[in-house]
Amino acid sequence: MAEDVAPAAQAASPVKDNDSVSTGVAKGRDRLDSATSTSILREADIQKLAPRSIGELLRAVPGLRSEAAAGEAIANFTIRGLPISTSGGKFVQLQEDGLPILEFGDILGTSADAYLRADLNLAQLEVIRGGSASTFASNSPGGIINFISKTGDVEGGAIALTTGIDYEQYRADFDYGAKLTDTVRFHVGGFYRQGEGPRRTGYDAQKGGQIKLNVTKELSNGYIRLYLKHLDDRSPYYDVVPMRVTGTNDKPTYSALPGFDPLKDTLASRYFLSNLKLDRNNNPEATDLRDGHRSKMDSFGLETRLDLAGWTVTERFRYARISGGLVAPFGSFNMPAFISILQFAGSGGSLSYANGPNAGARVNVNTINGNGIVMFVPVIDKNNRALDNITNDIRASRVWPLGSGDLTTTAGFYAARQTIDADTTYSTVLMEALGGGQAALLNLTRANGTQLSTNGFRAYDLFSNPGVLRQTVDVDYRVNAPFASLNYHLGKVSVGASVRYDFGGARGQVFGAGLRGGRVGTTTFDLDRDGNISPAEQRVAITPLNAPGTVNYDYGYLSYSGGINFRVAESLALFARYSRGARANADRILFSPLLNSTTGKAIIPGALVDVVRQAEGGVKFRRDNITLNLTGFWARAEDTNLDTNTGGLIQREYSAKGLEFEGAVRHGPFSLSAGATYTKAEISQDKNPAFVGQQPRHQPDLIFQATPQVTLERFNIGAVFIGATDSYSQNLNRLKMPGFVTTNAFVQIDVGQNVLLSLNANNLLNTVALMDVASTVLPADGAASVRTLNGRTVSATVRVGF
Repeated sequence: MAEDVAPAAQAASPVKDNDSVSTGVAKGRDRLDSATSTSILREADIQKLAPRSIGELLRAVPGLRSEAAAGEAIANFTIRGLPISTSGGKFVQLQEDGLPILEFGDILGTSADAYLRADLNLAQLEVIRGGSASTFASNSPGGIINFISKTGDVEGGAIALTTGIDYEQYRADFDYGAKLTDTVRFHVGGFYRQGEGPRRTGYDAQKGGQIKLNVTKELSNGYIRLYLKHLDDRSPYYDVVPMRVTGTNDKPTYSALPGFDPLKDTLASRYFLSNLKLDRNNNPEATDLRDGHRSKMDSFGLETRLDLAGWTVTERFRYARISGGLVAPFGSFNMPAFISILQFAGSGGSLSYANGPNAGARVNVNTINGNGIVMFVPVIDKNNRALDNITNDIRASRVWPLGSGDLTTTAGFYAARQTIDADTTYSTVLMEALGGGQAALLNLTRANGTQLSTNGFRAYDLFSNPGVLRQTVDVDYRVNAPFASLNYHLGKVSVGASVRYDFGGARGQVFGAGLRGGRVGTTTFDLDRDGNISPAEQRVAITPLNAPGTVNYDYGYLSYSGGINFRVAESLALFARYSRGARANADRILFSPLLNSTTGKAIIPGALVDVVRQAEGGVKFRRDNITLNLTGFWARAEDTNLDTNTGGLIQREYSAKGLEFEGAVRHGPFSLSAGATYTKAEISQDKNPAFVGQQPRHQPDLIFQATPQVTLERFNIGAVFIGATDSYSQNLNRLKMPGFVTTNAFVQIDVGQNVLLSLNANNLLNTVALMDVASTVLPADGAASVRTLNGRTVSATVRVGF
């Protein structure tokens, strides 16, 4: 049961008397008595970080690599060198109050962080890396990240009003907890915010919020708690943007194009608000790009813990109705304007503005926006009709005296059902490379007057890969897992082992030309109903409704973990652990040659599950005002996936080894917490021999965090430094992405009367922090498509406690 934390005006102590983690283990115990690697961020820490997204918050966790460049959601994250081959968090599970948000962390076009928000409801964040995460949760061999809510243990609440200083956002947060009777308490809280957001879009791209409520009834032998949550939020999706690249593959120099700031601008524009397509039933439909990433979730849950006849029984249940979607620019192909004419329209062709203030005017291809660049931009239009899930975890533990020690036994059963009912469509537009949310669409015309695009649309499909990536999925996944653990504690030594057997399957149907077998995914269609077929309307993606593919397979896999912990002294412990876990693949393999689309069975059964093996060992030290943890690790992971850009099959194995450090120290008003992870990773096997032995893309050798701060009675000032060394843009290891250090800063002033004033700056120095570069080598025309962390954003908050 999570304990509510002190107000944000108080400093986060690097050492707590109750220094235990309950996530991913059988029983919460002191971290020096547990053979696991764990971290905690408490409310005071989180408020100082003032993260603009869950992905930004996770960047501050040691050992966790978070590519938080996509905005509010769909961050790519992983732990200890495990791969990020496509998007999301395949090997890591995000939980809210001990149960997963989504059963699979890499569902195409969404991810679990899309349905999480950090607000005043959040008491603390617990993270377990590797270890028993394999056996105490399904589909989470890399680790578990658990967002724990306040439960009214501490009476009172707060109202916080936040405004962006150098960006447009207005936000109101509140929370309140109290006792209703001597044995009943509650907590309620939420937020609402609106504005353009951290990047310039030309319209209010952020709009929405959430409210959460829980009520706890204390019993003589435990408690029972009811959770409710309503989330309805709209946020922008930030994908790649154009950037100038010069120099060499080994020492590239990245700089802004004239007219486009890669840290502040995005491909969103006030002149591109409507996307035209055929819906899942092949009827014309227009969607609003201002919806961006839409997250809708209504859930209720029940948690109870009871002491019965010497056993402690814990039951967690949650049902969540989840929907939403993603409609946004999804990549870009940049080229000089004159090249685009020659390549697609031929000699004598031209470009003109399709909309905006210069609509109809001819483009000067040499001087357009001072950079001469135009962009072919794919647009993803993902409709998550239903991502509903229902989960239940029941477990019972008991401590038995055995000899001179204690034997703790735990047994439980986990059951979940996850629906993926979604449509994915694409279109392609031609745009100018201009920031400020002011980019206009462009039309391409041949010398004879034939217009090759319609109102800026080059195709109502993915121009580079027609018909293949349009998908409709309607599949239900079931997950079942009995699990058990034993832990024997004798004097200074604890020895433990746990086992889990996951079995499940998938049932449903899918539609799309990507299933092959003669299915047709393109057609000619008069989308705008004007009686004429334009060149763009000759490239319309369509769903072959008459030829569904069947999904009907089952899988099973065994996970186990064993470890030993030696409490050398009160302040010192040594530990070692070996684990085997796995991740069941979901929608990423549905359109691959790994499944038989007629029978729904797996052609290669082993591809249904990707196995992860890990070993770790380390030392933990904690005394007075100092904590130091050092862990060595090794991991080997399989990855079966589909490339989201090409639809090509990914089948490979990775290996990684390294060292992980986490520490904190406090002396008087000064405190410092820090973490660093050194990783050497490689692709050990791949269907493409050129990748074998290469370093995985985006994998730096070193990632690190450091948070120094000074805390006085009414004043707190500090900074958060987060960095990484250089890495490669792609798996061929040619073009490098430079290392970086971003600086976040915070100032908090307690002005009395329970009023706290805060000033927070993220990426204070406006550092270019590259998360992705689409090119394998230095682009010949010097214009690359990149994803960066947001530039500097400064916010001010007034928080009133009561």
